[in-house]
Amino acid sequence: MGIIQKDALRTTLISYLGIGLGYVNKGVLFLIILTTEQIGLINLIFSLGMLFAQFANLGLTFSVWKFYPFMKDAERKNRGFFVFMLLVACIGIIIFSILALIFRREIEHQYLEKSPLFIQYYLWFIPLGVASSFYLYFDVYLRSLYKNIISVFAQDVALRIVLTILLVFYWMDFISFYNLVVWHSLIHFIPPLFLSIYLFVIGEFSLSYKQIDIPRKMKLIIFQYSSFNYINTIGSVLLNSLDVIMLAQYVGLKSAGVFSTVMFLINAIFIPNRSIFRIASPMISDFWKQRNYYEMQSLYKKFSSVSLFIGLSFFLLFWMNIDFLFSFLNPEFKIGIWIFLYLMIGRLLDNYFGLNGAIFTTSKKYKYDLIFTITLVILVYGLKLLFIPWWGSIGAAISTAIALLIYNLGRMIFVYVVYKIHPFSKEQIWVIILGILTLSLGIIIDKYFAASYLNLFIKVGLLGLTFLLPIYIFKLEKESINYIKKITGYLKRRPNR
Repeated sequence: MGIIQKDALRTTLISYLGIGLGYVNKGVLFLIILTTEQIGLINLIFSLGMLFAQFANLGLTFSVWKFYPFMKDAERKNRGFFVFMLLVACIGIIIFSILALIFRREIEHQYLEKSPLFIQYYLWFIPLGVASSFYLYFDVYLRSLYKNIISVFAQDVALRIVLTILLVFYWMDFISFYNLVVWHSLIHFIPPLFLSIYLFVIGEFSLSYKQIDIPRKMKLIIFQYSSFNYINTIGSVLLNSLDVIMLAQYVGLKSAGVFSTVMFLINAIFIPNRSIFRIASPMISDFWKQRNYYEMQSLYKKFSSVSLFIGLSFFLLFWMNIDFLFSFLNPEFKIGIWIFLYLMIGRLLDNYFGLNGAIFTTSKKYKYDLIFTITLVILVYGLKLLFIPWWGSIGAAISTAIALLIYNLGRMIFVYVVYKIHPFSKEQIWVIILGILTLSLGIIIDKYFAASYLNLFIKVGLLGLTFLLPIYIFKLEKESINYIKKITGYLKRRPNR
């Protein structure tokens, strides 16, 4: 995992810089200068834009991962693979831009009763979606080259700096709220512009159709693979976007604003996991090409163990102090405590089993993933349609957790039955037991200390003594421990230089 550790540290550090900027934006400025309804509106437009981007993507993500290793040929400009897939992306963007305009009235009608403010801003999710479509393609192409830093910087840092400036301008009455929404959509062209320039500099960006030298049979295979994975991505698309979209439709923009704010916190927690996944997932395709099942199994176990350790550590840190952390927010955000719990459980499971998606969709059995995707779509939409009218935003979080549990267990069982690959190890059981023990002791502490800074410090100490220290002493998560030793060893040597 050497290459993963090295790149994951860099991307994680940049991502946390971005999260710091994101916290200034969504954790401070959003809450200070915007109403909950306005927060919900901006996040609804963003969610619709992401939905647009994923649909317009036409299954490119996994196709680039799978086929780039077979297209690598420096002398022949990788057979024009870049421009070929870019043309596919442009076709998807054109199709869904037209559909968004054709069905405008039908979509607006869904929000007329509960979220009428959205009607004024309907069109602005389209440019955001177009920009995000180009970013998704450029990003996944660079990931296939094992170049992750520039993508993370452009999306997590550069974009958020510009958003901070926009929010300050609105705060100082330099621009209106309408202009804020408009510019919030347009600034999403900054990351793909960064990436296109970088691709040009490294000699990968090309718009020459003549460079395309992909055999007709291979094109058909790529299209077939993309079509299956396009259908398969619908599940993850709905899972990531449907909550805010349906809450705005059935409950209102305020509920969507609370939910999206909690989602920001959840996404921040899992940045290390996403950084590892960004580097690990393209490696799976190389392992399939080499038929190296041993390394694939090893990577799967290591990825899942690291994800469990990181995810559980942050869950314990935040959940044991959740009342204190939410005491700084407006009373209407109190419901976010339970949203956090259910979403966190779902994301823990999703990140633990996360690599099975890359294993499945880049294998020869990728067509069978359609079964799991259809199941996920039915589960996600059906459960949200049932739970959201009953329990609002909490219902949305519960439905997400249930869907993620069933979906990931099904995929994991299939991968094991077919390829005898699984993510489990004995050490993971002890990590879970230590997590349960730490959480139980945290609950006992709450009986004697009210939510305060003192309570926070005691629980941070508890986390270190009963969870992190035993894992370190008994080497229950070797990858993370070795990584920590490398960093501390580097820091010790640094002064001597």
